[in-house]
Amino acid sequence: MSQHPGFGENLTALRSAQKPSRGTAAYSRLVNRPLGRIVAAWAHSVGISPNQATFVSAIFSGSAIALIALVKPTWWLGIVIAFLLAGGYVWDSVDGQLARLRGGGSKSGEWLDHTIDCFKTLTLHLAVLISWFRFAESDNDAWLLAPIAFTIIAAATYFGLILMPTLRPATTTDPSTLPPENPLRMFLILPTDYGFQCLLFVLSGWWLGFAIAYSTVAALCGLALTAALRKWWRELRELDGAPA
Repeated sequence: MSQHPGFGENLTALRSAQKPSRGTAAYSRLVNRPLGRIVAAWAHSVGISPNQATFVSAIFSGSAIALIALVKPTWWLGIVIAFLLAGGYVWDSVDGQLARLRGGGSKSGEWLDHTIDCFKTLTLHLAVLISWFRFAESDNDAWLLAPIAFTIIAAATYFGLILMPTLRPATTTDPSTLPPENPLRMFLILPTDYGFQCLLFVLSGWWLGFAIAYSTVAALCGLALTAALRKWWRELRELDGAPA
């Protein structure tokens, strides 16, 4: 007899124990979290732990990043890479949902999750840089500035998203009391969604199309980071009691 709750019981429990979706982009909200919930319900029923889910995520993502850097892009390889990256992102959602099913996570598990996310965030764009240096169909080295810039943008964004919650005072604000979120916002911020960025790699076998799409998304993420930095600075200055 199984020592773990069944799939249906786990799925029901997760539906009532989700993180607030406010502020998340469309892919994460509408695709990744629902898929992660299904996988987490199955994983818990067979006894997979949150840390094991984190390692599965790392294997998926790491395999994709290695393929980007080491293998010449083709149309079919682009599909494989996008699948592996998206699969790694699903499992990145699974570890947190498994922790909620178990009644809460651990400090070591949270550290492991964030550390692997940091490696993934940096190495993905560095792998694109290596791939373009080795296999690009253009002799114009200026294209290499896009993955370099994307690495910096992704690192600064990740750092800010991790740091800001530690600087804000604890709050017990009921989400239901906040003004309604603009329904278009989750689509407007879609370029910043890691899951959406994973899907871009379907184009990686078509070098010019991928280069244009990737560079455009990098520029949009740069604009989003600029807006976020301004917002975070003003918020912290208000907390300091000083003019922004």
